[in-house]
Amino acid sequence: MTSEPNDPKRQAILSGATRMFLAHGYRNVSMEKIAQAAPVSKATLYNHFDSKNALLAAVISDLCGSLLQTMSQVTIESDDVENTLTQIATSAVDLIFSEDALAIYRLVVAESPDFPELGQLFYASGPQAALTQLEDYFRQLNAGKRFNIDDPVFAADAFFSMLRGDLHVRCLLMETPLPSINEKKRLVSRVIAFYMRSMLYATS
Repeated sequence: MTSEPNDPKRQAILSGATRMFLAHGYRNVSMEKIAQAAPVSKATLYNHFDSKNALLAAVISDLCGSLLQTMSQVTIESDDVENTLTQIATSAVDLIFSEDALAIYRLVVAESPDFPELGQLFYASGPQAALTQLEDYFRQLNAGKRFNIDDPVFAADAFFSMLRGDLHVRCLLMETPLPSINEKKRLVSRVIAFYMRSMLYATS
């Protein structure tokens, strides 16, 4: 059975699963415990998600949904490249430095040696999806003859890498507090200014 993203039962399941995964880890949480946390019947849970892997993938996709939705909208609707990238960067930074995203990242890293499929699920459902959308946007810019981006794949990777920077590692390790709203705004502004100068070449 498939369900709509805004289906209340689906959202209750995702909320319960997120709480359970973050509190107890992946290996220590059963589908039965997730059903109890939602709370829904086991039959309802399995009607929406046929495995714990599928459920974790949905949790990650749901977490990344705001960023991917923003990217889908602004890359189609806006002709202002700098503004488009600023909106994408703002959404990305809000996600990257959120408590839930950092906690899920720690969970996947901790569990991946025993469950390597978790790392694959995390990458495909989050980072890879965002990279693919940005790569496609850069190819559209090339096709429109407005910019000459030598390597869209590298350019997309560099964009998100600059937004994460060393700060992401420090936040993962809890070595430093999460950035404030103003600190995130400054980060986005600096990355966009550098990126527009260094990575995007306007055609004459």
